[in-house]
Amino acid sequence: MLGGPPYITDDPEPTDYKHFEIYLFNGGTASRSGTGIASGLDFNYGAALDLQLTAVVPVSFNDAGGGRTATDLGNIELAAKYRVLHQQGFGWDVAIFPRVFLPAGSRTVGERHAALLLPIWIGKNWGDWSTYGGGGCEINRGGTSQNFCLMGWALAREVLPGLQMGAELYHQGADTRGERATSGIGTSVIYDIGEHYHLMGSIGPGIQNAGETNRYSWYTALLFTF
Repeated sequence: MLGGPPYITDDPEPTDYKHFEIYLFNGGTASRSGTGIASGLDFNYGAALDLQLTAVVPVSFNDAGGGRTATDLGNIELAAKYRVLHQQGFGWDVAIFPRVFLPAGSRTVGERHAALLLPIWIGKNWGDWSTYGGGGCEINRGGTSQNFCLMGWALAREVLPGLQMGAELYHQGADTRGERATSGIGTSVIYDIGEHYHLMGSIGPGIQNAGETNRYSWYTALLFTF
């Protein structure tokens, strides 16, 4: 089962023990007020059985319209995914995946305070199918930011050897005072170029408060696994 990128929804399966997953990614969201884009490195390591350590280092680009663009190092993410229940015994895989967002000192992009996301993800696979989802809440206090919760669910199928297609539905509460909640749908594709190289992408529109929050979002990545 392969979850997480390119889906917004994550899955409960950690990186295999003593293996690596490295994503070179680009993603963003377009809204009425401009476009936010992030490119960077997403690094996962199977540090122990059922334990994945994650670090994400993005470079963020914010286009506020009118030719004004800000570029700088975005908030750094550190996380640990731990699978607490297995499909073989419980019927579903279940994992916790706390994630810390740390300010990188940028004055133009990202937040200037730390935040903590506390989600639970569940999932299972059978044959060529996988399904997973869940959600949690983020402690996000500082400036105009506020606490919020998010949730999502994805369904994927391997339609051809090495080719997986899927769809997801997700929702996130407003993370800034005066802003609105957002919901969206997305379709995703993952293609295995070889044993260690994978291409992935997703795109989809917002379906709630789309003009203000998410006219459409996208994500592309080259994934190295070894």
